[in-house]
Amino acid sequence: MNRRSPRLELIAGLGFALAVSALGTVAARAQAASTTTTLVAQSSESGGCSLTSLAVNVSNAADTPSGSVSIQDDAGSAPVTLASAPLNSSGQASFTFALEDGAHSLSAVYAGNTDFLGSTSTAAPVTISSQCDSTFVVSVSNLTPSTTANTLTLTPGQSGTATILVTPSQQYVSTLTAPVFITISCSGLSDLANCNFTPENVEILPNQNAAVTSSMVMQTYAASTTSLPPAHQPGNGSIAWAFLLPGALGLSGLAWGARRRVLLSRLSLVALVGLVTLLGTTACNPRYNYEHHGPAANPATPAGSYVVTVTAQSSNGVNAVAHSTTFVLKVN
Repeated sequence: MNRRSPRLELIAGLGFALAVSALGTVAARAQAASTTTTLVAQSSESGGCSLTSLAVNVSNAADTPSGSVSIQDDAGSAPVTLASAPLNSSGQASFTFALEDGAHSLSAVYAGNTDFLGSTSTAAPVTISSQCDSTFVVSVSNLTPSTTANTLTLTPGQSGTATILVTPSQQYVSTLTAPVFITISCSGLSDLANCNFTPENVEILPNQNAAVTSSMVMQTYAASTTSLPPAHQPGNGSIAWAFLLPGALGLSGLAWGARRRVLLSRLSLVALVGLVTLLGTTACNPRYNYEHHGPAANPATPAGSYVVTVTAQSSNGVNAVAHSTTFVLKVN
């Protein structure tokens, strides 16, 4: 009988395992679904700067692709990756750039994964001829609820939201050697309204061409419907008079017992003491008013239109750089 040696059997077994593994990999790649990546470019102006907004969509006939997508500029001698971002649950991503002057050829590149094959969009030509000289520009988008693109409409007690974009110019980020932190704030509101940003400080990294975002919440206030009862306790007025009246009578006696030539000055002193006593025990005293009438109800945010200024400011410890934009808050 012809017997195979244990070494030959081991080699044959390893070869079979490798073959099965290779076939499995080929089968997995064959099952990866194809994708289609589309790119839509739109230009806008903000603060004298030309901004380029890109909307990317990666699709498949049967399922929604996941993973990341990059924006690539093919206008130069070699492709340059401007930014990358993960796809959301709908297979979409968005970018905003302040590109250099000149012609650009932008495309979206989907990297793919084990389930989906990579794909690249058709190039979108973009020409910039009015790029600003600023370090960055701030803009507001997605005002909700709104009646127009630049108006946030609320009723007292209601809150609204918006997205704040801080977009660095391509020239600016190319000169950075360290991260830059930018603080976002707002002004122009009524005292009975406020805005909050998350995060309040955003970071721009060297060679980071895409905009960074912050979420804004605008809060207004409704009038309170209840007020606290007065804090007055019976007997407080009697106690006050028990302390103040003897002193007033004593000063009066001193005045009447003095010499005639100082009588007038003593009488003036008595009148002053009487006035202080009266003010301390009447509604002219804030404490008296609080104890007998209670605190006033909180008013609502006044109706009207407010021009709200959103400012983004950075500082290197020596020089501060600030840029701003505006939108309208309408309180009905």
